Amino acid sequence: MKSRRIFGFSVSLILINLASIMERADESLLPAVYKEVSQAFNAGPIELGYLTFILKFVQSIACPVAGVLILYHDRPVVLAMGTAFWALSTAAVGLSQRFEQAAFWRAINGFGLAIVIPALQSFIADSYMDGMRGTGFGLLSLVGAVGGIGGGVLATIMAGHEYWGIPGWRFAFIMMASLSLLIGVLVYLFVVEPRKDPLAAHGADDGTERVMLVPKGTVTVSSIWSNSWLAMKSVMRVHTFQIIVLQGIVGSLPGAAMVFFTMWFELIGFDNNSSASLNSLFLVGCALGSFLGGCIADSISKYYPDSGRVMCAQFSAFMGIPFSWILFTRIEQSVENWNAFAVTVFFMGLCISWCASGANNPMFAEVVPSKHRTMIYAFDRAFEGSFASFAAPAVGFLTEKIYGYDPKSFETSGGSAQGALALSKGLLAMTVLPFGLCSLFYSPLYVVFKRDRDSAKVACSKELEMIS
Repeated sequence: MKSRRIFGFSVSLILINLASIMERADESLLPAVYKEVSQAFNAGPIELGYLTFILKFVQSIACPVAGVLILYHDRPVVLAMGTAFWALSTAAVGLSQRFEQAAFWRAINGFGLAIVIPALQSFIADSYMDGMRGTGFGLLSLVGAVGGIGGGVLATIMAGHEYWGIPGWRFAFIMMASLSLLIGVLVYLFVVEPRKDPLAAHGADDGTERVMLVPKGTVTVSSIWSNSWLAMKSVMRVHTFQIIVLQGIVGSLPGAAMVFFTMWFELIGFDNNSSASLNSLFLVGCALGSFLGGCIADSISKYYPDSGRVMCAQFSAFMGIPFSWILFTRIEQSVENWNAFAVTVFFMGLCISWCASGANNPMFAEVVPSKHRTMIYAFDRAFEGSFASFAAPAVGFLTEKIYGYDPKSFETSGGSAQGALALSKGLLAMTVLPFGLCSLFYSPLYVVFKRDRDSAKVACSKELEMIS
């Protein structure tokens, strides 16, 4: 089965990238309207952090479900299933009348994203060769950022209006859910599984992309548990996986804490449009940096195949330290300094976003067989996300209990200098130290990555000999 093409571009890859756009838009909705949600549910930073925590935590513990589903179903089916979960739950959050209802539907939203994200990542890994995967993942992140920026900006701007009697922030959730559901249907109808597409393997570099799914007639409860357990063990014992997960546990904390950026800018005194612009510049920087980092890592890995990607990741993680220090301590927290904030957040995003596209995701694809790629991405998200999910509540706790933030800060117009200062201290604490530890924890990969990659190639060769 061949993927259709439009002007030379694969329809499957186009729709996969559209799904990434909607996924990122969905994740950016709530942080963009924290102020309005805080007022609607009478919730402070701790409660707002809990809404982010429950999505990330459920998403993390449910990610292995994607790895199991991929063993028995084509990825377009799995992607459509996950999209339906996240779309319907997004609409339900917008319709919620109580905080408890919103929290429940955020959990369902996390389950849908848990199915979608690893499947998207393994789809890209199977569609590009080893030396091009950084660019492929960077492109996925770049176009996905369009959704993150669009969703965040749209929700922030709409939050100040009403549409047919519906508060703007609620209408944004309902509208985004409808678009997501449409993309899910298109993915189900038109995306072709790479393992069935003879032209999809820009990534058919080791022959393993032809691995067949388990025939439906042979699926039993026993075989599901047996095959899933074998896949899990195969992934968990890879040292490269263990090290990347370790760095990711601390390295993902800053990103999870940064969901408070829009709220922080509004506390400083910026209006909705200015806050949305600043957050968008940060996201644009992250998007361009992810693509740039993927391309740079691909180029360096051609000359230093065993260490090039690791060097790029360490540089990117380390750069988070000076930028966090400048952003939260050296720029005066005043609306007069919009330009200084804009330049800092843009270049911060440009430099700190290389790790996933340039190192983690391409390296994962090289240290396990193709049939286990979804499983390794799923377990990476499970471990990293479960710890990172505590970052937003931790920022809320530090802000309120340690630094003295008053949840009533938003009741007065023009922001709150005391609230902004307290939140900036909480954000600083959750960025500088994790960035430093993340850079340090990459170091063992200089030794183990080559060994794991060579072992995976040997295993793939043996599988091909047995099949032959």
